[in-house]
Amino acid sequence: MKLYFSGSQRAAIAGLFVVLLPVFLPNLFGPLGRASPSMFSEWNAPKPRHLALVQGALQGQTSVQLQSKLWSPLANQGWKPCVKPTNVPLLEKSGGYIQVFLDGGLNQQKMGICDAVTVAKILNATLVIPHLEVNPVWQDSSSFTEIFDVDHFIDVLHDEVSIVKELPSDFSWSTREYYAMGIRATRIKTAPVHATANWYLENVLPILQSYGIAAIAPFSHRLTFDNLPANIQHLRCKVNFKALAFVPHIRALGDSLVNRLRSPPNKSQATKIEYLLEERDQIGKQNAQKFVVLHLRFDKDMAAHSACDFGGGKAEKLALAKYRQVIWQGRVLNSQFTDEELRNQGRCPLTPEEIGLLLAALGFDNNTRLYLASHKVYGGEARISTLRKLFPLMEDKKSLASVEERAKVEGKASLLAAVDYYVSMQSDIFISASPGNMHNALVGHRAYLNLKTIRPNMGLLGQLFLNRSMEWSEFQGAVLEGHKNRQGQIRLRKEKQSIYTYPAPDCMCRA
Repeated sequence: MKLYFSGSQRAAIAGLFVVLLPVFLPNLFGPLGRASPSMFSEWNAPKPRHLALVQGALQGQTSVQLQSKLWSPLANQGWKPCVKPTNVPLLEKSGGYIQVFLDGGLNQQKMGICDAVTVAKILNATLVIPHLEVNPVWQDSSSFTEIFDVDHFIDVLHDEVSIVKELPSDFSWSTREYYAMGIRATRIKTAPVHATANWYLENVLPILQSYGIAAIAPFSHRLTFDNLPANIQHLRCKVNFKALAFVPHIRALGDSLVNRLRSPPNKSQATKIEYLLEERDQIGKQNAQKFVVLHLRFDKDMAAHSACDFGGGKAEKLALAKYRQVIWQGRVLNSQFTDEELRNQGRCPLTPEEIGLLLAALGFDNNTRLYLASHKVYGGEARISTLRKLFPLMEDKKSLASVEERAKVEGKASLLAAVDYYVSMQSDIFISASPGNMHNALVGHRAYLNLKTIRPNMGLLGQLFLNRSMEWSEFQGAVLEGHKNRQGQIRLRKEKQSIYTYPAPDCMCRA
């Protein structure tokens, strides 16, 4: 028996299907995971938005002179690492125990650890190894001891600050769960952002004297960068650049990745990408063992938070708007600015296509060994395809290391970020697609060691990419001119700026 429906009945059934679809298939309309795009926006990844520039980059030739200048190390800038001892003796009797609870990702937690050591020094207190909160975006529960070499940490700082791995039994009640259950006299919740040393002496020291312990949460960015004694600033530098070393298995994996990046591609790789290394000119052969790290920070959180348009149409805009609501519960709203205004202000993260065009304009060619440091790219492989076309020798953790080698870090965002950080510090050049905590941490660390680091001129690039009629030669000329002084030159820290991004002059001396 066949059923026949009129046009209006078919329309009604179709409408009902659309209404009920989110109920039966909710994943189509929401995030697949905290860091994953919705199916609509990922399956319908936009086509390249700058086709003319991509074609120009693929057809362009990079001069030997530009290649040589690009890969040459930074000249001596008259500064050297300079971490002096505080010359303030460690008192035999501690003033009590300091606990801190750190949120954020790996690099935000690193800054918090440095500040926690410094606060303990200011208060003459014993620091308990910091507790790392579960990251709400990446859902990573990795502890301090899973990321950092705790024995090295304590040993490097043993003359400066008293540090213990855990509280003595008398204070075993002071746990994260204890403070989550109610208001406690030993917890400080009111530490202002960029609090002064005097604030800690006036507000935390009395609690230490009364109870023998003080727990500070939240703690991120809770110590000023200004008006601190030189010995306190030097201690911060010592923690950041000397005491915080990754655990051995992270360093071992990082060394393996670096060794493979410094080895020329094998024949099978060359055949696979239809490219033979031997056909390159002499400058290419000289640079075959050099590599650049690209921190491609284009995850869904970044895209949603920016409120920019990335070419995915209405489906993408709806998916990102819903994601903003799910993750930030209305605390991050749609921008009051248009996409054009945001791009002119340099406030839109660069897409993989756009950062690829920047790299090509700077002089990197298809012979470049490119290591991709990223967690999960919004839009998946389809979004990376243009970047991979421009740089066929692009690698990442998965392409360079086996499943067995990655077993200890797989699925743990902080450990994966630690591997990327380690590899980034070994690279000849580092560049980040967008500002952020990892970008800032590596800019500072590499400046401390006088290593080349290219900082994208976001305002300039935003304007260039808005010009749809620009030809490759004009684009490349503007990029080269706009990045002359953005390749690792020392920038002295200004008031309110982070000592971890601008280590001179606090962490460095005139050579």
